[in-house]
Amino acid sequence: MPKLKKYLSYALGTFGHDAFYNTLSIYFMMFLTSQLFTNSSDSKMVGMVTALVVIIRVGEIFFDPMIGGVVDNTNTRWGKFRPWILSGSIVASVGLVFLFSDYFGLAWSNPIIYLIILALTFLVIDVFYSFSDIALWSMLPAISMDNKVRTKFGTASRLGSTLGAQIVIVIITPAIMFFSHVISKVPFGQQTRAGWTGYVLIVSLLCVGGAIITCMNIKEQHNLIRANTKHTTIRDIFRAIGRNSQLLWVAASYFLFAFSYVVTNSLLIYYFRYRLGNAGAYTWVGVITCIIGVISVSLFPALESLIHRKAIYVGGIAFMLIGYVIFLFAGQNMALVLVAVAFYFFPYPLIFLATLMTITDSVEYGQLVNGVRNESVTLSVRPLLDKLAGAASNGIVGLVAVAVGMTGNAKPSDISSSGILQFNTFMFYIPIILLVISALIFLGKVTLTESRHEEIVVELKKRLNKDNQSTSESNAGSDVKPATK
Repeated sequence: MPKLKKYLSYALGTFGHDAFYNTLSIYFMMFLTSQLFTNSSDSKMVGMVTALVVIIRVGEIFFDPMIGGVVDNTNTRWGKFRPWILSGSIVASVGLVFLFSDYFGLAWSNPIIYLIILALTFLVIDVFYSFSDIALWSMLPAISMDNKVRTKFGTASRLGSTLGAQIVIVIITPAIMFFSHVISKVPFGQQTRAGWTGYVLIVSLLCVGGAIITCMNIKEQHNLIRANTKHTTIRDIFRAIGRNSQLLWVAASYFLFAFSYVVTNSLLIYYFRYRLGNAGAYTWVGVITCIIGVISVSLFPALESLIHRKAIYVGGIAFMLIGYVIFLFAGQNMALVLVAVAFYFFPYPLIFLATLMTITDSVEYGQLVNGVRNESVTLSVRPLLDKLAGAASNGIVGLVAVAVGMTGNAKPSDISSSGILQFNTFMFYIPIILLVISALIFLGKVTLTESRHEEIVVELKKRLNKDNQSTSESNAGSDVKPATK
């Protein structure tokens, strides 16, 4: 029962965390183009906001390893992770509420001031969310050295994050309509900015509440291997990443995968609204992905034992490609579109977990190579890649929406054939190519298997025990006084 409580606590933290992330990375551009800047004359403002978001996110993510270094250097009575998880979640959640607003009318009355305040808000959100995100996920290698225990916590955390990310898809449309009806007094079915504010408040509360529960119930483990740490300098940060070849290959493969997934996922709501003409049916995407997500994540421990991570990663991408093919042949057939969604999403949590567990194991690989342990610096690479993919996606989605005319109250019949081709290119064709490259990199270059990690842990224990023994003997020798006549 105590272990179940810990698994649930970790899962609830990642639940609110990913509900926050999906709201920010997928739906902010939808809020801009459907609520704030809905006319063709507003395309310049959409372009400027898009550019600001991309610049901020790309610029800020290069500080993520440094944030990981700050977390690694933290030493408090509550450990090094929990203070950042809680404080980061609170500040980022408050910022999210302001981000999804018109800043008291400044979006129209003073666009320049609006852009400045929006940029500052986005920067604050990104920095504090990064502290929370890196601390939350880098707890994983600190909980246990045992691969099986790590897999259980990793599975629990991914189950929570999957449900958090997908519940957003389920509730976003009805929640916005409900709050729009209650707050703005419009007929149910219409959306207003106040409706969006109500929805974002719920997401912020989920994020902060999950962080509190995680911090109350999860503590880091103390052992010989984790004691092999020192103060991390800027030079140490980049050496820890640059000399960890397995981490770099996993990162290269995962970025291509994450970018492909986020672009398609971000354009999916446009697909339902402006291609199928049925925005309400988008809720079914959330229902399907929630159910499939639970099944998919639950299968990971058994699949890892049976076929191992490399087969999960590559096989999962093959499964996603089937989903893309079904999308391309679905046309206006809603049933086929939902089947495509199922095929496309099912392997996503499995691929994420295969990546997460490999990056977690690369902590010990890097410790073997560099001679010192860097947990948060190493685990900061995965959030960095997700945010880089999200930043690129935000830029592409905003530009594609304006270029093909998917803004405001446009109808499917308003989208030209060339616009449809452009839309399909970014939603389907480019992601397909990048996924194939991702699979080839992971298949050919990632050699940090489960068995190899076990060997590394044994080797580290022998090395550290030997070093401790040598140090003890040296200290004992220095305490012996020379003989006197």
